[in-house]
Amino acid sequence: MRSNRRTLTMVTLLVSALALTSTTMAQTTPPQGNAAPTADNAVLLTVFFKHDQSRPLHELNAQLETQGFYKAFPPAGVEVVSWYVMMGIGQVITLRLPASRLREVNRVIEDTAWGSYRTEFYPTYDYKAVGVAQHEKAAGN
Repeated sequence: MRSNRRTLTMVTLLVSALALTSTTMAQTTPPQGNAAPTADNAVLLTVFFKHDQSRPLHELNAQLETQGFYKAFPPAGVEVVSWYVMMGIGQVITLRLPASRLREVNRVIEDTAWGSYRTEFYPTYDYKAVGVAQHEKAAGN
């Protein structure tokens, strides 16, 4: 329970920071495919595409095709880190992108995936180097 609360707090703070940043840029057009993720601006975004289980798969795929999902997603220049099918759930995709392109990715999903999928988003950042370094320090290596 405490871990869930901590995770929720961290996600809320990250989303709030991103929202605050995007509020000042809300009237501008986001960069389209020209920004590249770097060590100081990259975020990871895990997206859960949960299938609408009240409809058969062929209907969902036809709707995705009609809405242009596979043509638009992922946007050019957004790196796909992983893309898995989670049986009974749908698809789980992790993307790496510059934080400045978060709005663009969200709009592509809203315009092309909604209806076939319910979506959940989990923005994160790469912590591997820090975690490994802390482990090595604690192990005395």
